Amino acid sequence: LRPALVLLSAKAAGELRPEHHVLAAVVELVHIATLVHDDVLDEADIRRRAATVNRLWGNEQAVLMGDFLYSHAFHLCSGLDSQFAARLVGQTAVTVCEGEMMQVAKRGCYELTEAEYLDFIHRKTAVLVEACCHLGARYAGADDDTIERLCTYGRGLGMAFQIIDDLLDLTGDESEVGKSLGRDVCERELTLPVIHYLCAAAAAERERLLTLLRGDGPQRHREIAALLRRSASIAYAQDAAREYIAAAGQALALLPPSPARDSLATMAEFVLARRQ
Repeated sequence: LRPALVLLSAKAAGELRPEHHVLAAVVELVHIATLVHDDVLDEADIRRRAATVNRLWGNEQAVLMGDFLYSHAFHLCSGLDSQFAARLVGQTAVTVCEGEMMQVAKRGCYELTEAEYLDFIHRKTAVLVEACCHLGARYAGADDDTIERLCTYGRGLGMAFQIIDDLLDLTGDESEVGKSLGRDVCERELTLPVIHYLCAAAAAERERLLTLLRGDGPQRHREIAALLRRSASIAYAQDAAREYIAAAGQALALLPPSPARDSLATMAEFVLARRQ
């Protein structure tokens, strides 16, 4: 997804250049590094339908692998004539780590607000997606307005992507999604449908969900998902994702028509429909 965003944003904004292939590799290396480290934090066993690095070789090797990938990404950046990419990718990586640390610090906080949750996912997911579009457009020679439109598109896409990802962690099928599910519940991290339910449900229903959230057992996320499906909270999160995709589409519509713009629009539709 992220390398494709670099290349498609470049084509939608101007001319594809050799630097874009380096940048596409850089953003994917950074993203994979975050996944390797996330799997350590979440004690996940499966990623992309395969055993995680930590499951195969342990946490020490996984942490070192993530560090290696980050280092290699910045090494590639240093070979570009302009240092803009290194600065943007560096700041983006800092923001991603901030988001992850903020979310970990709020584990088990059942008073978490929707605004706090949206701030977390903006930092840990949307900023990297936005950076992909920014890099693609800037290195294609786009003007500031075009860059801003593609950044707005990327930001909306990233927010929707993470909301849907969190929904899949609750309601998806592990064989279809291709990674370990129920990790948010196990780590006591609140996501949008849970936050909405805790705010909107009657006192007895809210207490039932809190009991499940505070409990133990590998099947808790299935019981929580069943509880949420009987409410409006799943639909609420889906609607929020649709709103972000609509905002992304509006920004994209301001760009000149092109096959690349059409592909970016299709990618936004995919984010809402994806099951993996």
